[in-house]
Amino acid sequence: NSRGTSSLLKDSIPIPDFLASGSFEGHDLLRRGFTSVKSELLPSHPLEPSEKNFQLNQDKTNFATLRNIQGLHASLKLQMEFRAVKQVQRLPFLHSSNIALDTLRGNDECIGFEDILNDPSQSEVMGEPHMMMEYKLGLL
Repeated sequence: NSRGTSSLLKDSIPIPDFLASGSFEGHDLLRRGFTSVKSELLPSHPLEPSEKNFQLNQDKTNFATLRNIQGLHASLKLQMEFRAVKQVQRLPFLHSSNIALDTLRGNDECIGFEDILNDPSQSEVMGEPHMMMEYKLGLL
């Protein structure tokens, strides 16, 4: 069923709007949903910005503590390991567990919300592998 998979793929890959350009374009209700000025101006809860940057703030704190205890070289070594581990990815249509990154952060023994309720292998939408690779390589 190529018609069904192509409609699912359109939802999973952002496609630039070539037709809607200029000052007279209307809001695309089907793609972007209803607009709310309040949600664009303010977060819905005061702790929301803090929660969005929680992992980044925790990493910065850990690096600063490590730098103060063991010296500059330990923090730089760990940052280089983080950067190397983040570059290793699976193909775009396969879920990557990032187990090496979790091990470096010490989260490999923790069970979180995303471990139980965010399993991408049980996702309802999976794109076509060839189309997703072409999109990642910039051919589409």
